[in-house]
Amino acid sequence: MVSENLNTAEKPAPSMSKIRDYAQFMKLRLTSLVVMSAAFSFVIGSRVDGTVAFSWSKMFLLILGGFLVTGSSNGFNQIIEKNLDKLMHRTQNRPLPKDRMGFNESLIFATIMGIVGVLILWIYMNPMSGILGFSALILYTVIYTPLKRITPFAVFVGAFPGAIPPLLGFVAASSGFGSISPEAWILFAVQFMWQFPHFWAIAWVLDDDYKKAGFRMLPSLGGRNKSSAFQVLVYTIFLVPISLFPVIYGMSGIVSAIIITICGGFFCYQAYNLYKECTVEAARKLMFGSFFYLPIVQIAVMVGY
Repeated sequence: MVSENLNTAEKPAPSMSKIRDYAQFMKLRLTSLVVMSAAFSFVIGSRVDGTVAFSWSKMFLLILGGFLVTGSSNGFNQIIEKNLDKLMHRTQNRPLPKDRMGFNESLIFATIMGIVGVLILWIYMNPMSGILGFSALILYTVIYTPLKRITPFAVFVGAFPGAIPPLLGFVAASSGFGSISPEAWILFAVQFMWQFPHFWAIAWVLDDDYKKAGFRMLPSLGGRNKSSAFQVLVYTIFLVPISLFPVIYGMSGIVSAIIITICGGFFCYQAYNLYKECTVEAARKLMFGSFFYLPIVQIAVMVGY
C-alpha cells in the first residue's frame, strides 16, 4: 500500500499528463521544426515577390494552419501504426500504444486538426495554400505511412509531403488564388533533397528498432552497409549545388553562397565519414548535422545577402 501511495503521489496532474499526451500525439518538436521552414519561406516569398506587403498576422495564421495540418498528419500516422509502435522502444510509450488515448479520441482530434488547419490555409492565405496543405496530409498519411513496411522507396515518396512546407510558405505570401513560381519550386527542391541524408542518418541510428516493426528505411536492402552509406554520400553531395540554386536564381547573394558552401562542405564531410566508418556514431553525427544544415541554409537565403 505504501508503494502504491508513493506512485500515485509521483504521477503528474491529469490535465498536464493529457497535454503531454496530445503533444506527443502530434509530435510537437518535429511539427515545430517543419512549420519553421514554412515560416522562413513565407518571409522569402514576401521579399522576392514584392507585390504583397509582409504581414505578421498572416505569418501567424500560416504557422497555426501549418502546425495543425502537420500535427494531424503525425496523429493519423500514429493511429495507423499503433500496433507497430508497441514493438519499438522509441515509440512504445506513446499515448496510443499505452492506451492513454482511445481510438475515437485520437481520430476526432487528428481530424479536427486537419480540417481546421486546411481551412485556415485556404481562407486566410489563399486556395493554393489549402490545396498544398491537404496534399501533404494525404500523401503522408495514405501513401507514405503504409509504404514504410513494403519498400525503402517509401523514403522517396515521403520526401514529397516533407518538402511541401517551404513550397507552401512561399505560395502563402502570394495574392489571389496563389501561384507556384520557380522560386517556390527551388525551395521545395532544397528541402526535398535534404531529406535523404537527414532521414537515412536517422534510419541508420534506429535501424535495429525499425526492424522490430518491419520497417525498411535504409536505401540498401542490406541495411547498415557500404551501399547504404554510399547513397547517403551521393545525395549529400548533390544537395550542395541544389542549395545554391537560390543564389544562382538571384533570390540571395554572395554572403548566402559562402555560408551555404561552408555548411555543405561540412555536411559532406560528415557523410563521407559515415561511408568510411559505417558506424552508428558517424550516422548520429550526420543526423545532428542535418538538424543544423537546413535552417542555416534557409536563414541565409531569407536574409538575402
